[in-house]
Amino acid sequence: MAIGSGDINDGEVIFAFHRVGESVRVTAVHPATLTEVTIVGSVHTLQARLEQVALNKLRYVMAKRYGGDSPAGSQRR
Repeated sequence: MAIGSGDINDGEVIFAFHRVGESVRVTAVHPATLTEVTIVGSVHTLQARLEQVALNKLRYVMAKRYGGDSPAGSQRR
């Protein structure tokens, strides 16, 4: 993967979870580009769902930052 390409399909993403009361703060980091995003969700939400939401946000931010196409599934209905 080229650094700064905005493509995370071939890259690694690190997730960190921090519980705060009834909420959980999820941080997703793409180490190759040092791009980081954070979301907050309910502690009752499945970890896989929280990871997917954070990953979608990371893809969106990287596409905006590096001029890529808007990620699939990001259109509002």
